Amino acid sequence: MARASFAQATWLVAEREMKTFVSTKGFWIGFVATIVGLFALTVLPTVFGDDDPKVAAVGSAVQAVQGKQLDVREVADVQAAADLVRADEVKAAIVPDGSGIKVLALNDPPNDVIRQLVASPPVELLEASAVNSGQRFVTVLVFGLVFLMFGMGGAAIAQSTVTEKQTRIVEILVSTVPVRALLAGKILGHTILTLCQVVVLALAAPIALRVAGLAELLAVVVPALGWFVPFLMLGFVLISSMWAVAGALVSRQEDLGSTMGLVMLAVMGPYFGVQFFFDNPAVLAVMSFVPFTAGVAMPVRMFAQQAQPWEALVSLGLLAATVVVILLVASRLYTGSLLQTGARVKLSRAWAPAE
Repeated sequence: MARASFAQATWLVAEREMKTFVSTKGFWIGFVATIVGLFALTVLPTVFGDDDPKVAAVGSAVQAVQGKQLDVREVADVQAAADLVRADEVKAAIVPDGSGIKVLALNDPPNDVIRQLVASPPVELLEASAVNSGQRFVTVLVFGLVFLMFGMGGAAIAQSTVTEKQTRIVEILVSTVPVRALLAGKILGHTILTLCQVVVLALAAPIALRVAGLAELLAVVVPALGWFVPFLMLGFVLISSMWAVAGALVSRQEDLGSTMGLVMLAVMGPYFGVQFFFDNPAVLAVMSFVPFTAGVAMPVRMFAQQAQPWEALVSLGLLAATVVVILLVASRLYTGSLLQTGARVKLSRAWAPAE
């Protein structure tokens, strides 16, 4: 019988990985939980709003906030009030405006403050933005969690590789398909599964926004999702190749923890980095061009309308080039360590050419 071509062998492995993975309860439980979480996160800004917002009041404007559910701080003049807003010491400032009052806010209208006033005064934004802070927070949280979930999901590649080594099934597999086809098939299979899940989530996101009464955000969210999908898929290929190497370096499930530290850092680093710095445009801009963090940082910048399309294309190109390099390195390490059993294989030994 003729040996299968590389493409045929890759697809056979990919098909096997997909059938095995979708037959597990954990896959479906995790996916359903993700969709439920997506719908739940859209209402977080309204659920966790402040009961008594801190505001600064100047002169005659103090009378307008008396008896309101506001934490009022009296200041001497408008400049002092604006300084407090910029320093984030108060959510808004209420200042005189001719015969009435005016609200000063940093980058989005403080609706909870405005609702406390007898009549809605004119609002002047000191630093106007396309989306408000609550919407940015939820978007960063969702993008980050999706990246984290699928990145950690790549651990299934490492686990299946270790299982095949531990049960010696890998020796049968490599007699049928090339080792590189085995690696390519595992990555391809899990990438297809991830893409299918991302498409479902992308279709569910607009529905979740409408349910939460945020349909007006669709014009901003849909383009951001359009960028997020290719960034996520390339990022997944990058991470999954590292997961495969982590699994090939050991021969027992108990030893897998000793090789997955770097991969965990590559998965969790972007998540926590964007969570900490999503309100810092300079840091976020740098992160959007670093391949390991670009998958989350650049889509977030596109959502906040802080980046131009050409920047996203450059970032995507850098990420794609990095994926190619990492795949070549991973292929060499995977091939050099897959058939070595016993103690953990050192990277230098895995990299050395076969004798």
